[in-house]
Amino acid sequence: MKRRQPSSRVVLRAVAVWRLLDERGISQNELARLCGLSSGYMSQLVGGTRSPSPRVRRRIQQALEITDFDELFLIERLDA
Repeated sequence: MKRRQPSSRVVLRAVAVWRLLDERGISQNELARLCGLSSGYMSQLVGGTRSPSPRVRRRIQQALEITDFDELFLIERLDA
């Protein structure tokens, strides 16, 4: 059975993350620690090479004290 390819993916808004980190005076590595993630995985999320799962998205929002999904994440359409 063939797997259906997703039509979209969620990506982290890197500029928003960097702004929030700067405002809070924490590093990307510290954010990773607060979220219970490796610094390498956080780097991939910020760089856009990985898409965060719903659970990871919630962890990032909690760590940065952000309730608005659209402030931190973008739904990117994938061409089929």
